[in-house]
Amino acid sequence: MKEYTVRPNKDADAWFVKIEDVAPEQDYDKKVDAVEAGKKIAEENKPSRLVVYNHLNEVEDEHNFK
Repeated sequence: MKEYTVRPNKDADAWFVKIEDVAPEQDYDKKVDAVEAGKKIAEENKPSRLVVYNHLNEVEDEHNFK
């Protein structure tokens, strides 16, 4: 199962969608845009999981796609 994450950059002024929490796939100005993109990518690559972090790098939400 692939894992995708939505994480802020160090200043929390941009958001990254990452694959396996390593390489940034894309970056976004708004968190909501990054979450929507992350859901779409995870949905297209089932089975997968999307973990969303807040601006403090704490897990905020998780989505599983089967």
